[in-house]
Amino acid sequence: MNNSSVSPKKTKKEITSKPKQLTDSELNIQVFSYWIDNLDSATKESFCSFAEESFSAIQVYLYAKFLGYDSSISAVDLWLKDSFSKPDHLKILLLEIDEMQQDIRKLRIDIENGVIKRDVGVARIASMQKELRGTISQVDSFVSSRDRKGLLMAGADRALREVASIFKDDPIEGPLQEASMSVWARMQFED
Repeated sequence: MNNSSVSPKKTKKEITSKPKQLTDSELNIQVFSYWIDNLDSATKESFCSFAEESFSAIQVYLYAKFLGYDSSISAVDLWLKDSFSKPDHLKILLLEIDEMQQDIRKLRIDIENGVIKRDVGVARIASMQKELRGTISQVDSFVSSRDRKGLLMAGADRALREVASIFKDDPIEGPLQEASMSVWARMQFED
C-alpha cells in the first residue's frame, strides 16, 4: 500500500489587475489629444492658444475642423473642459438674475407685511427691476454675440473648404491654403 497520496492543494487564483476601462469621455479626450499632438508645432501652439482664450467650444471645433479634424464636437468640448477650466459667464449671469428676482419677491413681501415703508420699498423695487433688466440685457447680448460669431465662423469655414476643394491639385492650392489660414486667424480675434 502506497501512503504517498497526492493531495491536490487548492491554490489561489493569480491576482492580476485589469487594465482600467476608459469611459467614453476619457477616450474622446485621449483621441482628440492625440490628434492635437500630431499637428506641427506652430499649428499646435496656435490652436492651443486659441482654445485657451476661447469660451466657445463651437469656435474651437470649427478651428479644429479647419485644421483637418474629422470627429465629433463632443470630443472637442470634453477636451476643452478637461484642459482649460473657464468660468461659465452665462451661468453666472443667469444665477444673478434668479437671485435678483428672489430679492424683489422678498422686498414685496416685506412691504406687504409693513416691515418696510411702502414709498421706500416701491422706489427700491423700481431700482432693482432696472438692474434686473440690465442684467437680462447683458445675457441677451452675450448669447447673441457668441451665436453670431459662431455662425460667421461656420460660414467662413464652409466657404474656405469649398474653395479649397475647387482648387484641389491645382498650383494655386498651396497659396490658397496659406491665405485661408490668414483669414481664419484674423476672424478668430475679431469681436
